[in-house]
Amino acid sequence: MHWTYLGREWAMILVVGATGELGGRVVRLLRDRGVTVRALVRPQTDDEALRALGAETSPGDLTDRASLGQACAGVNTVVATATAIARKLGGAPGPSIREVDEAGMAALVDAAAAAGVERFVYVSYAGVDAGIGFPLERAKKATEQRLRSTSMRTVLVRPDAFQEVHLAPLGRFDLAKRKVAVFGKGDTDRRWVGIDDVAQLLAAVAVEPEPPSVIEFGGPEAISRNAAIVLAERLTGRSMKRQVMPLFAARLGARLLARPNPALASVFGTGVLMDVAVPRWDDGPLQERGIKARPATEWIEQQARALGPAGPG
Repeated sequence: MHWTYLGREWAMILVVGATGELGGRVVRLLRDRGVTVRALVRPQTDDEALRALGAETSPGDLTDRASLGQACAGVNTVVATATAIARKLGGAPGPSIREVDEAGMAALVDAAAAAGVERFVYVSYAGVDAGIGFPLERAKKATEQRLRSTSMRTVLVRPDAFQEVHLAPLGRFDLAKRKVAVFGKGDTDRRWVGIDDVAQLLAAVAVEPEPPSVIEFGGPEAISRNAAIVLAERLTGRSMKRQVMPLFAARLGARLLARPNPALASVFGTGVLMDVAVPRWDDGPLQERGIKARPATEWIEQQARALGPAGPG
């Protein structure tokens, strides 16, 4: 069974970022619905899981323009979830945010337009237009602007902060070590959203007939970082050590580290964003597509249960 659009079958959907947590979920959801999927996979990267799902793989990289043209051939929709920030924060070698998220995405947009791609679904983030000023923000805004200049139907998907990143050890919300970082006051509500729920939305808008040009959304529950900490302390029976960074220090770090460490500069910039930008979005786009999103409190409860009962002290 194939998805249809304007009375015809989808020829091919290219997923860029398919080996990542988000992109891999998108591939699986599309393949579950019988959609023909191609995945751009970096050389020497294990593509066995993607092939097991029935996805075609195309060797290449966002920094290799020739490979992008080949990957886009015969494709009518691109879903782009790729970003360098997770790899760079993990200390992995390889291209920078500038090379991947800005120059690489620009090359992908150009290759897609040249190949006659009809639709381009791009993952940005909620609040990208806040004007904080950090490397990832600049890259996302540049890509959005470039997409708007093409004739492709562009769908800019802007989710709020991922629960699995920002309410987890990677986002310095570490229940096991009882440590959590807070940028600014930590009292601004966020619509933390689950990766699975974002993937479901991406899979939906990749094929629906008339998707909106911008979809800014979050999870079903608004909760501040401080409230999340209090909940975690109650559920685990453990106090959390708060490491507070004032906003002026975070802004300074985002500016001073922009060249020597763009990934860390982007962490500081994102921290500022989450403390100063009040969400104007909700989970409406998820509800409209029948997606029952996971509340942030449920995610925190899962992490607390995984730790087991609190020990002495």
